[in-house]
Amino acid sequence: MGEVKTPRQWFLWSIALVYVCAFASIYVQIPGLYGDDGILPVRLQMPKVQRPLLEQLQASPSILWLGPSLGLAPQQVLELICLVGVALALSAVLLWPQRDSLIYLCLWALYLSLYNVGEDFLHSEWDVLLLEAGFLAVLVAPLGLLRRHSSNSFHDSVSFWLTRWLFFRLTFCTGVSKLASGDPAWYDLSALSHHLENQMSPTPLAWYVHLLPDWLLRLEAVVVLQSEIIVPLVTFFAPIRRLRLFGFYIQLFLQLFYILTGNCSLLNLLSIALSFSLLDDEHFVSNTGPKKKKGQEKRPNCGQTLVYCLTLLVEMAVYLFILYTFIALFNIQINWEEKTVSSKTNFTQKKFDAYLEVFQELTLCVGALSFIWEAVSAMLNCLCTRGIVSKLWSLIQWALITAAAASVFALSVVPYTSMAGMRVSKVLPAVRDAYSAVERYQLVGAYGIQHRMISTEGRPEIVLEGSYDGLTWKEMNHMYKPGNVDAVPPIVGPHQPWLERLMWQAAQEGDETSPWFTGLLQRLLQGKPEVVSLLQLDEAQYPFSQKPPIFIKAKLYNYHFTDPAKYKTHLQSWWRRQYKKEFFPVVNLDDPELQKLLEEAGLTEKFPVQPSSDTPVSQVLSLIRGHVKGLSGPLVLTTLLATLVSIWLFKTVFSWLLGGRKPKPASTDHKTRKPKESSETAEKSQAQAPSNKGNKKDPNEKRDSEKSPRKRK
Repeated sequence: MGEVKTPRQWFLWSIALVYVCAFASIYVQIPGLYGDDGILPVRLQMPKVQRPLLEQLQASPSILWLGPSLGLAPQQVLELICLVGVALALSAVLLWPQRDSLIYLCLWALYLSLYNVGEDFLHSEWDVLLLEAGFLAVLVAPLGLLRRHSSNSFHDSVSFWLTRWLFFRLTFCTGVSKLASGDPAWYDLSALSHHLENQMSPTPLAWYVHLLPDWLLRLEAVVVLQSEIIVPLVTFFAPIRRLRLFGFYIQLFLQLFYILTGNCSLLNLLSIALSFSLLDDEHFVSNTGPKKKKGQEKRPNCGQTLVYCLTLLVEMAVYLFILYTFIALFNIQINWEEKTVSSKTNFTQKKFDAYLEVFQELTLCVGALSFIWEAVSAMLNCLCTRGIVSKLWSLIQWALITAAAASVFALSVVPYTSMAGMRVSKVLPAVRDAYSAVERYQLVGAYGIQHRMISTEGRPEIVLEGSYDGLTWKEMNHMYKPGNVDAVPPIVGPHQPWLERLMWQAAQEGDETSPWFTGLLQRLLQGKPEVVSLLQLDEAQYPFSQKPPIFIKAKLYNYHFTDPAKYKTHLQSWWRRQYKKEFFPVVNLDDPELQKLLEEAGLTEKFPVQPSSDTPVSQVLSLIRGHVKGLSGPLVLTTLLATLVSIWLFKTVFSWLLGGRKPKPASTDHKTRKPKESSETAEKSQAQAPSNKGNKKDPNEKRDSEKSPRKRK
């Protein structure tokens, strides 16, 4: 693989942008999720008995435990973490010198602090992926302390290879889990039509895509499986550059499809950021340079022609293999009369598991060989460095980075082999012990092991209802999830509503006794505005804005996208729904069952809320919170992104204006220097030859040297 300076910068820039979205989304929701009157108050996690700080950090690494030393309340510590994270990430997005290893180490440590105290809200797959990708950014980013000692970083390809390995694990495991879990919707290829309405946050475009013919949606399901299983296998580690480019654009289009139909989540943004590992600098070089004349072009020799032909044959063989698996594994047949394409899986789950066991060991071998190739290539480049000191310094850097990359690769084998449907391979006990020792730091993660079966009966959705008398009930609709059948599906991304995600999961899994759900019911019965704002910011849309309900209950409905061709009574609605069952019985604040669940979840108020100290930092945090209060998450994220775009445009225009006014060096001597430059070789030969005039200098040469720009300075 060629130079990776430009793709590496794009990866680091993308990771910083994801950090901006993640920290800002959490900051907006902190009062309702972790505040003193939130669903899961973070102050309840503070140790009741004082423990040594190092012991506390070792048990659960988090900056939260430094709150008492800083004179801040637990909620304010979380807010400080998010604000510092946003500031550092913004600086890395706008200024390339800030894309330093130390900056990304701070960002990773800040998000790890939130993850370890975030409980269920921050334990999603994309949170784990962000921590692993963020840790890789620490290894990929240059270290400012070493910049002045070495301008050539030959080990960049080694550390950057880890992002490609992570991207492969994420994509391949996500695709494999669909079939390894035995999901009937993927085996009969009806999954995509159900996925469009079952995904966490569908967009209005998903409604229109859902209306496509059934045969076309089945064909799209085949394309998704091919893109996530076969394409990564044959393109991600291919030595041929065009194959890697093919894999990159396939994954890019797939993520754009997910974004357009299911909102922009952190998982999509991280996938796009990791996909840059398939590119090299040559892909970003424009072909605007001067072209050589026909007489100056070098003709390839026989060896180069043979290599080119073999490369082309291998490339065509890979494309044919992808096409063959597309047709053979899914029995693709074209009906020319009806102008349709039929598809059907041509294998069983038992056969798939047998193939998967083989491919598991194969992918590990291919990954190890690819890593060794990159490491050896980087070492040879270090040995070609001029100077003994520079060569020694480059080898030291290479050894450290290669050792760190090899350790991360070895650790990733443990969660990779635990993927659903895979038999755990023989991993060295020392590697397992090392993985257990660092597991709390989330250096590597497992993906695809928690695949959820796609419901073919519709989208299960929890609907909360409140009442004053127990007879008349009113629904409490959420801003970011289906409730009112006439409401347009919202555009949320890149904001991440964590409460809606958990309610979406609880509806699919049927878990009504989770601590967060019990805390949600308690705060709604108490009428806490911090929690109510997670549901609705518009008081007109919340029926209990003036007075909290006395009773509350939860029902489970099955939601479906409306089809104008079948349900003509729902022409004005986006959804239709059917009542399924009662999700949570009627309760009030004094209900013994509710109090029992609160005690089991550890949410009972045993200690009074400690007032925060009036420090300057606390005052600044309160001032910022006052300005953000009442603003929605999408609005805050949109404002931040619009500010970034505005600053970037200002910098571009300013640089263009400054560059246009800057005088070009030696522009006045252009005519006199041009013939000199064209005969540079002749002048060098004359300088080396003995002069007929001895050592006398030409007066014209002296005058030319005095006129040169360097002499004038």
